[in-house]
Amino acid sequence: MISRTRRTAMLRAAPIALLSALSAGCAAGPNYTPPAPPKVSEFVASQPTQTSQVADPAGAAQTFDAGKTLPAEWWRLFASPQIDALVKEAIANNPDLAAAQSALAQSRELLRVQRAAYLPTVDASFNGSRNKTSAVIAPVLADNASIYNLYTAQVAISYVPDVFGGVRRQVEAAKAQVQAANAQVDAAYLTLTSNVVQTALQVASLRGQIAANQDIIAAETKLLDILRLQERVGEVSAAEVAAQESALAQAQQAVPPLTRQLATEKDLLAILLGRYPSEGPAVDLDIASLQLPQNIPVSVPAALAQHRPDVRAAEANLHQASANIGVAAAARLPSFNLTANGGSNADRIAQLTSAPNGFWSLAAGVAQPIFHGGALLHQQRAAEAAYAQALAQYRSTSLSAFQGVADALQALQIDADALQLAVNADRAAARTLQLTEARERSGEVSAAALYTAQQAAQQSRIALIQARTSRFTDTVALFQALGAGPWSATS
Repeated sequence: MISRTRRTAMLRAAPIALLSALSAGCAAGPNYTPPAPPKVSEFVASQPTQTSQVADPAGAAQTFDAGKTLPAEWWRLFASPQIDALVKEAIANNPDLAAAQSALAQSRELLRVQRAAYLPTVDASFNGSRNKTSAVIAPVLADNASIYNLYTAQVAISYVPDVFGGVRRQVEAAKAQVQAANAQVDAAYLTLTSNVVQTALQVASLRGQIAANQDIIAAETKLLDILRLQERVGEVSAAEVAAQESALAQAQQAVPPLTRQLATEKDLLAILLGRYPSEGPAVDLDIASLQLPQNIPVSVPAALAQHRPDVRAAEANLHQASANIGVAAAARLPSFNLTANGGSNADRIAQLTSAPNGFWSLAAGVAQPIFHGGALLHQQRAAEAAYAQALAQYRSTSLSAFQGVADALQALQIDADALQLAVNADRAAARTLQLTEARERSGEVSAAALYTAQQAAQQSRIALIQARTSRFTDTVALFQALGAGPWSATS
């Protein structure tokens, strides 16, 4: 037989045991299931394994190593200490990256706020007052004094058991928000490092284009001087001199737009480094001196979601939307509350610790929403619609990520072919100009023919510099599309 004392103790413990069991039960709403990885084995149909090789400083063949780990500091593959220094400075000083890191710190603190709901709250208070009671009512104190001091010290404990998992879903949503903020930091890091390298390459390209134009201007100025001497002795006409003056003017007109664009790129680079434009770094990069990465690790398609920060952020948002369904569902279910208060009242502070002056109370409550005008139901339906929206956005982000990789892979092959054509065109134009200059000096062709050859040589030289630059910038675009960074090297 169970004794009366033991039976009473069991009855008292039953509600606590019941609440504990309920708290350990299933949480309201659906459990999150990550999206399945795509069932594709290639980023593009007939994915190339190597680009063609060109006899040019930027013409090395690039091999795509499928399934290999992406380098954390991928910009080092360009073998440029200057680029490496620029990227490191940007990582240390860029305000956008710092803002993303602060947002991550904020989300972590908010997660700790949500986790606090698992625990009871404990508050202590102390009050003291001087009072006088009316003479026509019973006195408050046992000694019948109408004027007295009253001191109250108490501790209040409140606990809301997470019976239906509403708090767990809130914590789950907060965790997902931390994951999203972490992905945003990685996205800011990837965008920053890519933009620094791209901008540095554009600065090098524009410097090369300006130098090429200045070489052309120098050559055409020299030719104009020769034609003017020939005009004085009657060997050429004034029209031929005028045509050469026009050619020189055309070459000179090409420089200011390039100079303006170069200044814009330098200002952008300064901002990326966290500097003011007036404090921009001196960049003396030369495209021809850079090393084109030849072995490029390309992750398998299934791993792209782990590497791309934007895809990881979209999945974290999807996870958060799933958890919010549970939060809304739990709001429609009963909520429980346990409270305990204990303390002491006395007319003198020294008597607060006296046993007869103590008081306490224990309470338990339950609340069930009955009628809220359908608000709670529609709040849950809104959360479900938000989840469907997040799922569609995740799929859109994932598809865009695959498109970015596919475009970059195809661009590198096209760039190699375009460089070969640009090299051929530049050589042909240079040879044609050399022959035309000789024939013009001997009187075999007119100044108009020479002007045409000069224009072709100028355009082909600029096109060659641009083709070289494209191989570098599109390589950067591939690393960015693959989500290269410290997270990809360790995932």
